[in-house]
Amino acid sequence: MNGWSLPIATHRLALRDFVASDWEVVHEYGSDAEVVRYMPWGPNTEQDTRAFIGRAIASQSEEPRTKFELAMTIAESGRLIGGCGIRISRPDDLGADMGYCLRRDCWGKGFGTETSRALVAFGFQELGLHRIIATCDPENRASSRVLEKTGMRREALLKSDSKIRGSWRDSYLYAIIEDEWRDLNG
Repeated sequence: MNGWSLPIATHRLALRDFVASDWEVVHEYGSDAEVVRYMPWGPNTEQDTRAFIGRAIASQSEEPRTKFELAMTIAESGRLIGGCGIRISRPDDLGADMGYCLRRDCWGKGFGTETSRALVAFGFQELGLHRIIATCDPENRASSRVLEKTGMRREALLKSDSKIRGSWRDSYLYAIIEDEWRDLNG
């Protein structure tokens, strides 16, 4: 046990470690072409989803733990509605990247913003990070809005940054540093 405060509780959600039995629900949204349209992965095969869950579970016992791939669940019911994660990608510089993915029937309900804010708070309060980044496809306006509502600022347009299903795609780079987050959450 690393001593992290998991699950992460928000107003409506609990962000918890994945367990093996989550794979079927994860596969429902991970194999939905519309859900993964802007993702560098998917649509998942059953094997892809099982491998992801296996990696997520394996990372839970790493010391030091640098990857937090978490199930997004409705706190009241425990219903799994998506996945999210924060990964310490630059430990010497206290930097991490984060992301999220929601099943389609949960879009437009504020769950992405609630999750994103919780991941940023976890990163600064629990992990002691200095900087957190996220990327999104410029055509994914909903994700851009989520990141901006979280307090992140768009820093760059990364040209031909990701190869998604055979095509090179641009990415917006968003970031927030701890001082900015503290100012917003005074």
